[in-house]
Amino acid sequence: MPLSPSSPEPLVRLKDVHLSFGRNNVLKGVDLTVKRGEAVSIIGPSGSGKSTILRCINGLLAPDRGQILVGDTAVHALRSESARIALRKRIGFVFQQYNLFPHLSVLENIVIAPVRILGVDRATAEREAGELLARVRLADKAGAYPGELSGGQQQRVAIARALAMHPELVLFDEVTSALDPETVGEVLAVIRDLVHDGLTCILVTHEMRFAEEVSHEVVFTEGGEIVEHGAPAALFHAPRNARTHAFINAVSH
Repeated sequence: MPLSPSSPEPLVRLKDVHLSFGRNNVLKGVDLTVKRGEAVSIIGPSGSGKSTILRCINGLLAPDRGQILVGDTAVHALRSESARIALRKRIGFVFQQYNLFPHLSVLENIVIAPVRILGVDRATAEREAGELLARVRLADKAGAYPGELSGGQQQRVAIARALAMHPELVLFDEVTSALDPETVGEVLAVIRDLVHDGLTCILVTHEMRFAEEVSHEVVFTEGGEIVEHGAPAALFHAPRNARTHAFINAVSH
């Protein structure tokens, strides 16, 4: 269990968020608060709205109703693409698929956004990229190309690329689900280190032991609703809701 953040200030607040695709109600009144310095894991069965919550937070999806705040930004009220892009500069998003540029080296994949989007000078961007590669345990891979790396290594580059934008918040969406079992651990170890260093993040994950270990809070979703949330030890070992208990029991066997 990581140390609790010293500041209780909320960074992310969702209040009564609803979202439908046609007749399919994907989110049904979601409430969620994430404080600065916290790691919050979202668990639940497929199709329960976990990834949709992340996409609402960074403005990729707009809720039908409800409020989403990231810091002082009312995400639900953003109407222009330029405003959404400004929001996404502050939020790192690491997807299941790595989405690296195959024709660019590892270093170039990390440097390109800070230089082009943030206007960081190239020397500074390259220095910071080297530091980030060391942080994700890939200091010797700056000159390699994505096709020369394992899936786990590519995912760690994707994490470094997200961190290069100095985000306030990082969203991890099932980042190990496409990996071979032997490479899952190396990605989780990097995330564990980042959480220990105080990274504010929300993780959608099916890695239950990892969620229990690194999270300040765990949220269980089902059918587009947050059924239960709480401290990892309580939710995993003494859930109050029968649906939570059934899910934990099913995935633990």
